[in-house]
Amino acid sequence: MNLRVEWRASVSLVGTVVKWLSVPLLFPLLVGLYYGEGIVTFVVTIGIALAVGWSLERIDPDPDLGAREGFLMVALTWLAVSVVGALPYVIAGNDILLVEELPFLVLQSGPSTLAHPVNALFESMSGFTTTGATVMGDISFDRHTHALLMWRQLTQWLGGMGIVVLAVAILPELSVGGAQLMDAEAPGPGIQKLTPRIAETARALWKAYLGITALEILLLYGLHLAGLAPEMTFYNAVAHGFSTMATGGFSPEARSIEAFSAAVQWLIIPFMVAAGTNFALFWHVLNGEPRRLVRDAEFRFYVGVLAVLSAVLTALVYTHEGLVFVPGGPAIAGNLESSVRHATFQLVSIVTTTGYASMDFNTWNSSAQYLLLAAMLIGGSAGSTGGAVKIVRWLVILKSFRRELFTTVHPEAIRPLRLGGRALDERAVRGIYAFTLLYIVIFLVGALLLFLDAERPGGPNLNTLEALSAVAATLGNVGPGFELVGPMNSYIRFSDTSKLFMVVLMWIGRLEILPVLVLLSPAYWRS
Repeated sequence: MNLRVEWRASVSLVGTVVKWLSVPLLFPLLVGLYYGEGIVTFVVTIGIALAVGWSLERIDPDPDLGAREGFLMVALTWLAVSVVGALPYVIAGNDILLVEELPFLVLQSGPSTLAHPVNALFESMSGFTTTGATVMGDISFDRHTHALLMWRQLTQWLGGMGIVVLAVAILPELSVGGAQLMDAEAPGPGIQKLTPRIAETARALWKAYLGITALEILLLYGLHLAGLAPEMTFYNAVAHGFSTMATGGFSPEARSIEAFSAAVQWLIIPFMVAAGTNFALFWHVLNGEPRRLVRDAEFRFYVGVLAVLSAVLTALVYTHEGLVFVPGGPAIAGNLESSVRHATFQLVSIVTTTGYASMDFNTWNSSAQYLLLAAMLIGGSAGSTGGAVKIVRWLVILKSFRRELFTTVHPEAIRPLRLGGRALDERAVRGIYAFTLLYIVIFLVGALLLFLDAERPGGPNLNTLEALSAVAATLGNVGPGFELVGPMNSYIRFSDTSKLFMVVLMWIGRLEILPVLVLLSPAYWRS
């Protein structure tokens, strides 16, 4: 077998990205300097990132990147940044162990769960892929530094719009071949070219992303200053601004958004909706074309799905007698405002794959939980930061079903499939069917494998709902599942084998499966 793919060019450019990852690592270092904690962790990590990145970069000083090399570069980049991103967790976890050996310096009790390399990799991959699943045993400032928890939030923000999209926007060496890289990485069936140069398109998307993030941070902190959100400090505002727009779901608060007031929950809902919207539409709005937003077929379908499913979930929650009292939380059933708020919040959070929780929905009845499980497969818009199948694919599938009904009655009719007034190429329609079928097959097989591994001695002994939701949450980059992996629990009880399997699911889910499977095909490597 002749290896035609020039791996040196791909690995060299991965090194470039890893080297520049040291720049965002400065942010948690500054946080550590402010709070006087966690400084060594990030100094060491920055040094390792620079050394490893520079070494890999020297493999090919003048890389020539084509479409084939682009697939390899994108896949390896997400693995590499997740490994480097895991270093602060391992270093900080081992710091805790060393501190415990000195009785007069004991600051915390018990080792950090993130000291284990597999757990650290799980947390890092979950962050960069904006999954939001966690293996942290205790999320608190008593157990972890402000710097480490802010790094956890920042990994999601970096991964939201895409590590490679950011690299294309700011690194000249990636501007050539940038279109192939963005197509391989960007969520959804494709990325819309907004400007003549692909690097300018990448910068436009990141500007919109940065602007909306900044707006949310200001509004969240504004609620705090107005006395409507006592717990929403500036630190928390920045942390949740990072994870909301990335549809990530990490929070430095153990109880997620339940820890904050109703005003905060209502404010976050529209920002989750925005995060699940195609960011190209915001670019058009800012350039004086606001009608593009309401005319967009995918956006209308997306809003409609959110509205209908939120109404159904509200009715289920409002009428369920078992939710009259929720331990540690407000009365829900029979309370219209609480029912609307929590049902809408959770539905939007799950569909957009944000993964926040305004309450523990493990306390909801089975009909409400299975509705949320189905919502995990929907996803946000193409070109958004959301995961899962994506709303545009479901729209095309529904339109093709309707066409099949019409052509069954009128077999002589020729009726092209249209989206937003444009006829879709039949190859694109077949590609959508193939992706969706592949996604469902991986989802079902993954749930079976996870279920079987959990049945081994010492395993968590999953039930069907737990296995299905764990795979849906990791493959779709959603985050929380149900019961054992519910919103107030973690994935810590799974075996290392299961955790590594879910790391792979998060990785291929973020890259939308095909770019990774292409690398596994013999045809890719054969001349």
